[in-house]
Amino acid sequence: MRLDPFYLIVDSSEWIERLVPLGVKLVQLRVKDRPDEILRQEIRRTKAVCAAANCQLVVNDYWKLAIDEGCDFIHLGQEDLVEADLDAIRRAGLKFGLSTHDETELETALAAKPDYVALGPIYPTVLKQMKWAPQGLERITDWKKRVAPLPLVAIGGLNVDRLQGVFDASADTVAVVTDITLNADPEARTREWIDRTAPWRY
Repeated sequence: MRLDPFYLIVDSSEWIERLVPLGVKLVQLRVKDRPDEILRQEIRRTKAVCAAANCQLVVNDYWKLAIDEGCDFIHLGQEDLVEADLDAIRRAGLKFGLSTHDETELETALAAKPDYVALGPIYPTVLKQMKWAPQGLERITDWKKRVAPLPLVAIGGLNVDRLQGVFDASADTVAVVTDITLNADPEARTREWIDRTAPWRY
């Protein structure tokens, strides 16, 4: 399986409605701590936008809602993996990616047979407090050897100026949150990401 090299992660359907039509081909909806009905509405809105734009939608965490709403891709953290019914997810035909931050989590992830593995944080990140130190580029190379042929997604503290080093270290896809959502011009920054990741787009 191939993923687009640019993986946008946002926390609302509003962001997806703003940015996906610019040419984004892989996006994650990561909404936290909202009632199920709000989450369901967010998934429905984003699914419609992504379908119209030929963009792959990945729903974070809420695998039951993703199944109910006919989604085809989810992302799970290690804490979500403990409670997720992987058999139900597979029966529904969903692909799924898993987060990893250390050796133990990588072993747990690979045992679950995901469709991609994410590694982070690569650099210091302002998105959330992390108990893990930045992984650095060498860890990307090591992780890729161990997860291949699965795609490896790099995340955490990334911007367009760090793309070359991350891809040279063997990441397949680079995920971004704050470099776009906190930018003074998110649309222009999104276009820049699409352009700058073009050499790795198949």
